[in-house]
Amino acid sequence: MPETLPILYRDEHLVAVHKPSGLLVHRTCLDRHETRFAVQILRDQLGQHVHPVHRLDRGTSGVLLFALDRDVCSRLAAQFETQQVEKTYLAVVRGHPAPEGIIDHPLTRQFDAYEFRPEEATDEAQDAVTRFRRLATTELPYAVDRYPSSRYALLELAPLTGRRHQIRRHLKHIAHPIIGDATYGKGRHNRLFQELFGCHRLLLACREIRFIHPLSGETIVVTAPLAPDFASVIDALGWSSAVAA
Repeated sequence: MPETLPILYRDEHLVAVHKPSGLLVHRTCLDRHETRFAVQILRDQLGQHVHPVHRLDRGTSGVLLFALDRDVCSRLAAQFETQQVEKTYLAVVRGHPAPEGIIDHPLTRQFDAYEFRPEEATDEAQDAVTRFRRLATTELPYAVDRYPSSRYALLELAPLTGRRHQIRRHLKHIAHPIIGDATYGKGRHNRLFQELFGCHRLLLACREIRFIHPLSGETIVVTAPLAPDFASVIDALGWSSAVAA
C-alpha cells in the first residue's frame, strides 16, 4: 500500500500532518538518493498539490502544516515570518538545565548548499530567542563523561523567533544539547541512548502549533501525539506523566 501520513487537521484550505523523524519535507540536492518526501507522500495521499508552510528538520517529528493553494500558503508563511505563530516542542537533553529560562542568543543565518543566497545576505547574527521549561529529570548510572553518572532532562520549548536549527543551536549554546543530534550534540550520549533504548533519532518533536486561520480568522490549535519511537524513550525514563500533564 502507498505510504500515508497521519492527518491531524484538515479543512478546504489547510492540512496538518504528523511527520515522522527521518522524513525530509521536500527534495534537496544534499540528499539526492532520497525518494521519500512529505510533500510527495501527502500529494499522492490527497490527490492534489500541497504547499509546505514551514519546515521541520529531517530528524524532528511532529506537526507539519501545509496549505492547499499558493495564496493561503503565502498568508500563513507571513504569520511564521512575523512570529505570530506559537510553536511548542519537546526535547530530551543532556544535563539538568534551570527549571525555566529564556535563551537570547543571536544566530548567523544558515543556507543549504542548494539554496540561492541573496546578494544582500550577510553573515551578521540575527536575533534569536527561545523560551524553555523543564518538565522532568533523571540520572542514569552510566559514566559517559568524567562523572560516574549521567544526567538528562525533558524540556518544553517555545521558539519566539524562527531561525534555522534554532532550538538545536540554542541548546548547544547553553551546554544542554539534544540527545540524538549528530550535528550539535554529543556522540557519547547519543550512543548511550542507542545502546540502552534502541534510540536512533533526534529527540525533538513539534507538539503543537497555534495560528490564526488566514481566511476565517479563527484561532487554530493543532497538537500531535509523541511518535512511538520518542514515546518509548519517555516511557523508559519514567516521564510519561510529565508529558501528559
